[in-house]
Amino acid sequence: MFENRKEPLLARSAFVARIMSSIGVALVLVVASLAIGTFGYHKIGGLSWIDAVLNATMILTGMGPVNEMHNTSGKLFAVSYALYSGVAFVTMAAILFAPVIHRFLHKFHLDLDTNNSGD
Repeated sequence: MFENRKEPLLARSAFVARIMSSIGVALVLVVASLAIGTFGYHKIGGLSWIDAVLNATMILTGMGPVNEMHNTSGKLFAVSYALYSGVAFVTMAAILFAPVIHRFLHKFHLDLDTNNSGD
């Protein structure tokens, strides 16, 4: 997916395109996650659509639930969605930061190879 250390550093325009692609993938993950949470809180938790969106958003961003679940199935969905949201958040962060971290490490390795070639 990314260039290896023997390949040259990616051109700036291609790097910007890679960043935009990562942002797009992360946004798709956010929208899909919010859709899952909203639908679940509405259908399983019995919340209105606006309360379901609010709860899903607050859980996905790590702020915590707003509305209390009153039935067992709603509570089980809330537990599942909270666990999923934690994994989704870490995944989104990895998707967004991977190109930047890779570019930094790739440039670092290129600099090391350049400095060691004179020995």
